[in-house]
Amino acid sequence: MDYVLLGIQAVFNGPPMFSILGVGVPAALVMLFLGLLTGIAVGATPGLAGPMAMAVSLPILISIFGVRPEALLPVFGFLIGIMKGATVGGAVPAILFNTPGTPDAFMTTLDGYPMTRRGMPMRALKVAHISSVSGDTVSDIVLFVCAPFLAVLVERFLDLPEKTSLIILSLSFIAAVMGSSVGKGLISISLGMIAALVATGEEFHPRLTLGVDEISRGFPLVAAVLGVLILGEIFKSFEDLWRGPAVEVDTIEPEHRDKDGLMRGDIRRIAPHIARSSAIGTVIGALPGVGSTLAATLGYTFGASAHRRRKTSEQKDFGEGAPEGIAATEAANSAVSGANLIPVLSLGIPGNAAAVFLILAADSIGGFNPGPAVFNFTRPAVNPELVVAFGIFTLMAVGNFLNWTIGGVFMRSMGIMARVPIRYLLPVVLLVTMTAIYVQETSFVSLWIAFGFGILGYLFRRLDISVLPFVIAFILTGSLERTARQAFSASGGDPLFLFQSWTSITFLALAVVSVAVLGRRDGPGASKKARVEKS
Repeated sequence: MDYVLLGIQAVFNGPPMFSILGVGVPAALVMLFLGLLTGIAVGATPGLAGPMAMAVSLPILISIFGVRPEALLPVFGFLIGIMKGATVGGAVPAILFNTPGTPDAFMTTLDGYPMTRRGMPMRALKVAHISSVSGDTVSDIVLFVCAPFLAVLVERFLDLPEKTSLIILSLSFIAAVMGSSVGKGLISISLGMIAALVATGEEFHPRLTLGVDEISRGFPLVAAVLGVLILGEIFKSFEDLWRGPAVEVDTIEPEHRDKDGLMRGDIRRIAPHIARSSAIGTVIGALPGVGSTLAATLGYTFGASAHRRRKTSEQKDFGEGAPEGIAATEAANSAVSGANLIPVLSLGIPGNAAAVFLILAADSIGGFNPGPAVFNFTRPAVNPELVVAFGIFTLMAVGNFLNWTIGGVFMRSMGIMARVPIRYLLPVVLLVTMTAIYVQETSFVSLWIAFGFGILGYLFRRLDISVLPFVIAFILTGSLERTARQAFSASGGDPLFLFQSWTSITFLALAVVSVAVLGRRDGPGASKKARVEKS
């Protein structure tokens, strides 16, 4: 409880950004508020996403606040605000214009757009807002409880060989579940590890540099990650625009406007679907790399099955404009966001793109290293990293409160963003991204490196290879090598140091099993099954 109070004080008594009537307004709360509004606007814009906004804003935030410890919570506040706002705003184009901005928002279009066509867009948006924030709140509560508990268990019972095996298991699992096939996931992981090994390690001379002095210190983390994630997506979007015409927005022909707004009994009808999908999304989110698309699909599928058994003759079926369908989808995909931070804060392992940028922020600023050592309550003095962790929890709780109060109003006013043509947005995003990279690195070499990784990201997308395993491997390889070296030295140079405990052996066995079992979907008939499911 002492650390909980210290975390709250760090947020509310932090450095003020400005004063109102002589009372300082904490910078962390101001940045959280601005990030929330930015996230809702970005989520409501097809073609953009929360991780893209986080990627662009991170170097700019660091240049504004610097790399001192006091900058951690304001920067985290803005990034957390974007993460929470984007989960709410993503339903806007799906409901109003039948345009899913993200893959998991596709399930929202199935019932949201039919409700809009029947003249009830505000009702659909209000159901989406309540469901999304409810799922996010449940997920955050689980995060607050489970992350410290899991971190304490890991720190107490896992030694260096076990931690090394745990990272190997995480990378194997991410390669197995992300992307269209396990083989492509392993290719992405392997290339990420190779890129991270350039000019790093503890050798006396740079390795894998091919004599290029500009990369003698390795590839800049921000340039590599933003190049693969953002520039690659921009290049692919440019190609899509060049190859095909823009999709015209369908004209809305409302049947009636008098029933627009929450109706009597709506909350009671959607509550079971919110509870079920929140649990599904939280469980899915706690697994690194699984993502919100699977959570939205499972939430919708289980919700449809339950709705079919219990619906009355007056209620619509799923896919025909049922508010319950919106609730089942939005609660599930929003519940992923908080739970995705469980492996980040407790293990230091990012599970999605948003978590990647939180780790990048911590790595760029310093003073906070996500992982089991953060939740160390036994230090003789105050643990500053633990104070920051509970400050993050405080920011997430305040973000939920803002989402409940003003998030819905701002969300419903963002329908205009869905009408902005993507061909106008992409050049702006490209320019801002390159500017952000230069602000962070102050070197034109970094821009060329980012451009090269952008081409790599474009090729990944053209070959249907997920880029997120590449990014996660690029980030985790340093920890993997460092932990493996320490474990090898502690074992006295035993080459079988990973097989000295049953826990380590179990993790390695699970890594092999995850690749072998999930790899069966790539066997004969898999492509045919995929085509059937897609159709």
